Amino acid sequence: MRIAVIGTGYVGLVTGVALSDIGHIVTCIDIDPEKVKTLNQGVPTIYEPGLEALMQKNMRARRLSFTSHHRTGVEEARVVYIAVGTPQRSDGSANLDYVMQAARDVAAVITHPVIVVIKSTVPVGTNERIRRLMNAITKDGIRVDIASNPEFLREGSAVEDTFHGDRIVIGADEPGVADVLEEINRPFGIPVLKTDLYSSEMIKYASNAFLATKISFINEIANICDQLGANVDEVARGMGLDHRIGRQFLKAGIGYGGSCFPKDTKALVQLAGNHHHDFNLLKSVIEVNNHQQVILLERMLGRFGSLEGKKVAVLGLAFKPNTDDLRESPALALIPKLNALGAQITAYDPIAAGNAKKQLGSAAVFTENISDALRGADCALIITDWPDIKKMDLETYVRLMAAPVVFDGRNCYSLDAAARAGIEYHSIGRPSCLPELIR
Repeated sequence: MRIAVIGTGYVGLVTGVALSDIGHIVTCIDIDPEKVKTLNQGVPTIYEPGLEALMQKNMRARRLSFTSHHRTGVEEARVVYIAVGTPQRSDGSANLDYVMQAARDVAAVITHPVIVVIKSTVPVGTNERIRRLMNAITKDGIRVDIASNPEFLREGSAVEDTFHGDRIVIGADEPGVADVLEEINRPFGIPVLKTDLYSSEMIKYASNAFLATKISFINEIANICDQLGANVDEVARGMGLDHRIGRQFLKAGIGYGGSCFPKDTKALVQLAGNHHHDFNLLKSVIEVNNHQQVILLERMLGRFGSLEGKKVAVLGLAFKPNTDDLRESPALALIPKLNALGAQITAYDPIAAGNAKKQLGSAAVFTENISDALRGADCALIITDWPDIKKMDLETYVRLMAAPVVFDGRNCYSLDAAARAGIEYHSIGRPSCLPELIR
């Protein structure tokens, strides 16, 4: 089937590449000509493991192409996916300007009936608004049918999730529309849930809000464990063995970030408020996460008293491993605070150092070499659990740092390993390792 995808960001590009890989002829459309030029050279404009090879494979097979012209992109498409951003407004609500503009752009150039699939995360009722908008614009009353097909992709494993997801949700008010979408996705071999438009939109928000709630819950348990001397790893293991609870998203740390959880939780709170419902539970989840992102700073101040002149190695900048995305990363909250307290910061990330420098400027020295960050440091702060950080020989801290004092926001190492290495080790929800008090 011929398909067009509007938007070549994280969701749009992965969606377009994946659909081409299962046999569809896909044209991806973006309004940025320079971005399109880069993509047509076979170079992804986002970092996502496995994406580049898959993209080049399908370009060679002539199933995947890129353009900045809407008319060219949709002229033969039977189905058009809209996968543009819905960034957060200052009040927490979703900014739908890009979605609505994409809908207008498509409606203005289509010359035949199409199904428009909203892949972007949008508040309940948006799909219906888009249907009315597009059918009012199309020439000669050309029919536009709307479907909701929310994405459930994790950055860093988006390609894997696309081909091995838990479910595909299709929302449509016309049964025939849902059937077309089910047929498009059949080669993925993933269970399909067909529902109405409103429910489909709500499934996305509710899913992300629930996962964010699990994260904030285990982080609150971790904070209590810190006070009581319990080990949150053992607590989470015991909880996770209950099949009603499950093990996933019970890993304590310094909070969630990224493009989805922060934005979607705030948007759902705002959406509920618009309908006179005070979503107190989700407000608490957000409040806990905001505090969790800077909790290790409080512990660093408790340990040193002052950070003035201290050399701090920040390990990891992206909000999670295997991505260059810094959106809502704890690094963006912590580095300016450390800088304001007089710390001298060298920050390491294997992928996101360049993006971090653009956003944080002179607040730190940025490097893609972990040794450069650690050398001569008075303490290290782990923000992202990159594999090379987790697998690093802990004696590296002893060898390179002025004093091997580690504050681990992702619980990368076992307490036994930290004790054997002789490092002073502070993690989340677990007893500190204090082999000796290091000045």
